Amino acid sequence: MEKHGTNYLAEERLGTLMKQYALPCIISLLVGALYNIVDQIFIANASYLGSYGNAANTVVFPLTVIALAVSVMIGDGCCAFVSICRGSNKDTQAQKSVGNAVVMSIICGILLTVIYFIFNEQIITLFGGTVNEETFRLSKEYFLLITAGLPFYMFGQAMNPVIRADGSPKFAMISTLSGAVINIILDPILIFPMHMGMKGAAIATVIGQIVTALLAAGYLFRTKTVHLTRSAFVPNRSVIVKTLSLGICSFLSQISLVAAMAAINNMIRKYGAADEIFGQPEFSQIPMAVVGIVMKFFQIIISIVVGMAAGCIPIVGFNIGAGQRERVKKLFGMLLLSEGIVGTAALVIAEFFPRQLIGIFGAANESAYYTDFAVKAFRIYLCMIVFACINKAAFIFLQAMGKAAASTMLSMVREILFGVGFALLLPVFFGLDGILYSMPLSDILTAILSAAVIVNTCRELSDEKRIPACAAIRQ
Repeated sequence: MEKHGTNYLAEERLGTLMKQYALPCIISLLVGALYNIVDQIFIANASYLGSYGNAANTVVFPLTVIALAVSVMIGDGCCAFVSICRGSNKDTQAQKSVGNAVVMSIICGILLTVIYFIFNEQIITLFGGTVNEETFRLSKEYFLLITAGLPFYMFGQAMNPVIRADGSPKFAMISTLSGAVINIILDPILIFPMHMGMKGAAIATVIGQIVTALLAAGYLFRTKTVHLTRSAFVPNRSVIVKTLSLGICSFLSQISLVAAMAAINNMIRKYGAADEIFGQPEFSQIPMAVVGIVMKFFQIIISIVVGMAAGCIPIVGFNIGAGQRERVKKLFGMLLLSEGIVGTAALVIAEFFPRQLIGIFGAANESAYYTDFAVKAFRIYLCMIVFACINKAAFIFLQAMGKAAASTMLSMVREILFGVGFALLLPVFFGLDGILYSMPLSDILTAILSAAVIVNTCRELSDEKRIPACAAIRQ
């Protein structure tokens, strides 16, 4: 049974709280990531789709991340704001934040769907879909159906952290898990015996997303700690600004990934065409398919990392609001250690078992060039994944403390300045390999900056005379 008493977050053991809040969050994010990953696994193992379908999935993936970026900005921002309000006994503000989050997620979902439908060909081209004719055709087929489900996807993803903030992390996990299970069941049925290809994968995904959205909507009628009234759904400028300011880091961490992927996909298309092997028409889609697969593995690890950190948001927000800064400092140390362990485990898998990983994505149906490039991609692209995990944890923890400016700055530097910059610059000197080098170089440089911020944050939490940035929110 989930506990949600007034002082539970300020009194319960931190290890217990981390397990109770982080584990459901990790599972929810992993399940959310599995929507696209499961699609790609079944697509890759369908001989009539193969690497063409893989490449098409890679093209469309960042477009779903844009929708996710908007959703998590609303949801994570609301989660942090509600937690701080509860710690400060400002229940009315918490109610308004949830109501406004519901309204914003619905409006944004509809707007993005309209934009995607109107500009679908231009958008697919922008993200590298013109690598060859077959990849473009499959990308468009998959994209249009996925777009039809965006309002449901965005609502479900936005409400997930809101439900956690209300004290129901298990229900948040179950609602997301239910949709993913349906997707996993339908994917092989629609792709193999029914031979529906990319359309089948998209339909399975959308049906799963609708189920998650309906479960989330049902929860809003029986909330635990934030009791909604009609007035809570009336747009409130002050509440919206505070909610979005606390969620902006989550937005930037996702949207900047989209910018990096757009740069990477276009560099793959440009420098792949100049490559001796991948410049040949029959192999031109391989680099894009492979890099997409490596990114999917990275997404699984980052889902664990972000889930651990995001699961701490209600705990951090409540204790900051209640003035329990020593507990916050201790939790920060526990989180960084945990993230480092996850990163180390991921590093071992990527460096020592890349052939097994690529085998899951249909390598048996492809040429030796596919496997060889995939092994190199895993080992180079993810060689600094430990730093990537710690960086993400620091970004989100700062956000939970209400330090949106510092969190946003670090995220922007990592994803835009380094992530996009190196993806555009290094291929000029190293060709396709330069794209692979961009990731580890970005992570190690960001880690140096993060270390300084981590030290300063720990000092601030130890100094009774220094007031955390979130104090402005509580006033």
